[in-house]
Amino acid sequence: MEEVKKISCMKKAMPFILVILLQVGLAGMDILTKAVLNEGMSNYVLVVYRHGVAAIIMAPFAFYFDKAARPKMTPMIFFKITLLGLFEPVIDQNLFCLGMKYTTATFATALYNTLPAVTFILALIVRLEKVKLRSMRSASKVIGTMASVGGTMIMTLVKGPALDLFWTKGPSAQNTTGTDIHSSIKGAVLVTIGCFSYACFFILYAITLKIYPTELSLTAWICLMGTLEGAAVALVMERGNPGAWAIGWDNKLLTVTYSGIVCSALGYYIGGLVMKTRGPVFVTAFSPLCMIVVAFMSSIIFAEQMYLGRALGAAVICAGLYLVIWGKGNDYKDASTNPTQTKLELIGNEKDSVGHEIINIRKEEEQRTVVETV
Repeated sequence: MEEVKKISCMKKAMPFILVILLQVGLAGMDILTKAVLNEGMSNYVLVVYRHGVAAIIMAPFAFYFDKAARPKMTPMIFFKITLLGLFEPVIDQNLFCLGMKYTTATFATALYNTLPAVTFILALIVRLEKVKLRSMRSASKVIGTMASVGGTMIMTLVKGPALDLFWTKGPSAQNTTGTDIHSSIKGAVLVTIGCFSYACFFILYAITLKIYPTELSLTAWICLMGTLEGAAVALVMERGNPGAWAIGWDNKLLTVTYSGIVCSALGYYIGGLVMKTRGPVFVTAFSPLCMIVVAFMSSIIFAEQMYLGRALGAAVICAGLYLVIWGKGNDYKDASTNPTQTKLELIGNEKDSVGHEIINIRKEEEQRTVVETV
């Protein structure tokens, strides 16, 4: 019994563990990406190399493990995969990198805390989420969504005094980027559009999984299409600059390899696994953890200046998102109990129908006996 309880607890905890590890991995990518962008690497080329590495890594696993379970590719599935490759690898990541250039790694990552709120709104539109106004859990999700949006506005528009952290060594060439209000707003607009595209990616990913339920193959396809579409964009944006494609044994190669394996290959795959049972809102609800790690590491590595307005906005966002997580947790409890209740109801209905059939058979036998006696 104890072993069964341990296995059951591990299964319940596994989605949380996977999503937390994913956010820590994304935080590492944000730090490395900011470093290579400061060195002059093209964000368009970075996206191409990153997903090229991910496609090469995932293709053999998808070919071997999904060989028997892989559904037949149809034009509609291919169209959805093409959109998935466009939403996240191309639009989201390029706009996120551009927004990070105008602001800071901490600011760009903190703005991404609106991702669960945007995903929740889109999930309501496509009916992947339901809201009952009289339900406490639904109210918590709505209030949390509103708080996330309000916190984002505070972060964008309110600067406030600088917070002097003991490990910050004063202003530098790296941390002055994005300190003026014009750069902050420009970067915020780019990151927000990228965030919306990322939310669309998660919603479409959840829908595509229902008709193409092989996470490895779907991940490999997304990375491949992201590479091809990103290459087309990079060739246009970096035309006349062949040196932008140069890469050596340096931080650029480390960033490409790390982000390709951890954040694209494993990230899409883990997201698909968790999304099957918990939904897209749950997967995106842990983004504040990434912000905390990035803020801490950026202030140490890049000496980025932290401001009171951004800290207050981030706190409001975190509070709102934990309300969303709480509401989603109760939804999962209901979802885990409803199937059992449904099965019991079905069994009861089957028993009732069998009982009625037995009664009818007995009545027919009694009528036959009466006729034979007469």
